[in-house]
Amino acid sequence: MASAAALLKSSFLPKKSEWGASRQVAAPRPVTVSMVVVRASTYADELVKTAKTVASPGRGILAMDESNATCGKRLASIGLENTEANRQAYRTLLVTAPGLGQYISGAILFEETLYQSAVDGRKIVDILAEQGIVPGIKVDKGLVPLAGSNNESWCQGLDGLAAREAAYYQAGARFAKWRTVVSIPNGPSELAVKEAAWGLARYAAISQDNGLVPIVEPEILLDGEHGIERTFEVAQKVWAKEGMFVKNYSY
Repeated sequence: MASAAALLKSSFLPKKSEWGASRQVAAPRPVTVSMVVVRASTYADELVKTAKTVASPGRGILAMDESNATCGKRLASIGLENTEANRQAYRTLLVTAPGLGQYISGAILFEETLYQSAVDGRKIVDILAEQGIVPGIKVDKGLVPLAGSNNESWCQGLDGLAAREAAYYQAGARFAKWRTVVSIPNGPSELAVKEAAWGLARYAAISQDNGLVPIVEPEILLDGEHGIERTFEVAQKVWAKEGMFVKNYSY
């Protein structure tokens, strides 16, 4: 078996003791360096290159993966109809902003956007690439009720993911994003935590097999009457479980 490629990851998560009584987050701790194993595949070298580009210092990720429905709400706020032409104009405005590549290293796209051209006929993915911005793609299919849980949710989209991601790679995408959520008021139940971690791990493995760097997003919802200490406690539990599953699926 080919040896797994590795990259460096910086971590600045504060200790729980640093979350003061005033409920203010303490200043980040000094950066520490650890080794993160990347799933060995025919894309191993490219995955490392993509990850380093997306994580390049001084730049961030542009989330422009609004669904057509959400994009319609933005257009409605300025009195425009939700048409493909108007969505095209809106997205063209985003990707042609002067100096965008100076501050943005990666852009998460909606599926329509990945295959869309700007108003001048150039492909949006090409406009991004010309500025040194890596095109990415949202691949999850949203939340649905989790049977057997405490009125919690899980994220769907694993069915057919490999085929979809192979097509996204051919279209120019080089990283992917998958968002799932964990709610606190009703638990979270062990089932919900495991389901979130397992889904993220499977998505990450499938993505690497198809040439896409996976961004995992286990969001701890703020909804509820709990305090920041409880949020931190649940976040640690979810991140630990996620790390265990991702590690097991990445070898």
